[in-house]
Amino acid sequence: MTPNVNKDVPPPPISDSDDDEDDIPDLYLPGLVIPTMFLPIPNTDPLTILLNKYIYPPESRPHRDVTGDWQHSDFHTLVMTNSWRALAKMARDRIVSSDPADLNLILGLWHLRLSCLARLRLFNQTAAECTNLFSVLNSVDPPESRTYLFERILPFELEVMQTRLKYWAGDHMGYLDALAALLRKCKVNAKQGKTDGSILSMWKERGARVALIIATQMAEMKEYTAAARLLEPICAQADGITNPALRSAVARIYLQGGNLEMAAKHFAEVEADSTADSRQKKMNSALLASAEGNWKESSDLLRGMIDKDNEDYVAVNNLAVALLNQGKMQEAIEVLESALKSSPSSVVVAEPFLFNLSTLYELRSNIGFESKRQLLVEVSKWSGDGLKTTCLKLPTN
Repeated sequence: MTPNVNKDVPPPPISDSDDDEDDIPDLYLPGLVIPTMFLPIPNTDPLTILLNKYIYPPESRPHRDVTGDWQHSDFHTLVMTNSWRALAKMARDRIVSSDPADLNLILGLWHLRLSCLARLRLFNQTAAECTNLFSVLNSVDPPESRTYLFERILPFELEVMQTRLKYWAGDHMGYLDALAALLRKCKVNAKQGKTDGSILSMWKERGARVALIIATQMAEMKEYTAAARLLEPICAQADGITNPALRSAVARIYLQGGNLEMAAKHFAEVEADSTADSRQKKMNSALLASAEGNWKESSDLLRGMIDKDNEDYVAVNNLAVALLNQGKMQEAIEVLESALKSSPSSVVVAEPFLFNLSTLYELRSNIGFESKRQLLVEVSKWSGDGLKTTCLKLPTN
């Protein structure tokens, strides 16, 4: 009996990859690229208002580009010059010209747009456009496609941005609740991804970021102990990896709350950590000395840091505070003014630096107003968009 070589054979089994491809829904969302989803950005800013009020004659005012023109600059230059208005307009223009099927690109541009609006402190506009975005996303049908969109495509940063809407609306407890829900989501997804190292590490990293945001909000609400205890478990993971920068941040939270004992304990652990850099350790020692009232020791440590790196403007700012508390007001002003002259583009975006310098001008004499006017001109030349002008201590009305 000869075998039948022409007999029918069963079809090959369908691979898992074919199943996955069949399960991917075909998403086409033209609602995301409609121009009416966006509001016009104002062609003025708080710095321009201050210039118009305090700087005369008009030709003495530095020119500020508030048109938002982005076609003549590249992305890197716009970011480095804090040109958030131009970046927001660029994102909008590219969204409306995108293919509605290219959701990864569109949602990435949406995140850029909303982040830039928030940087411009246009919080009401950010909230309105974010609401428009999620209205379209939540209307996707069938539910399976919507679930796939939210779980596989939507950037996690946009989910974080959506929680921020409650903060801008003044609902701080609602903001904490929304962040807590995001943190639970990170924990659940991390547990489900235990078998895949890359997915596990991704969700653990996202969970740590959300925990940091929650701790920041708690500190703002003066719940310092709760904020510190939330972060303490993250400082040392089960695999033995330490995070001296995070532990230093926990110690500073305790300092803010006046708990010097716990702050000193965490600073001591950082000091004993071989992975912590020497700058971190010296800054911690200077901060603890300041908290204990040892201003001379603190200023000596900070001067040593500046001698090694004269562009360490955090140390410069802290040194000015230490000098002020020793009664050396003029020297404190000179330290800050020297940093401002040496690297204005780096310094004028640091609002605590500008606030401290403005305060020192007020404390020095009754003619501090003239010095603050000159500081306004210097800041206007270099700061870009989004500066919180209250740091200059010049009233707008």
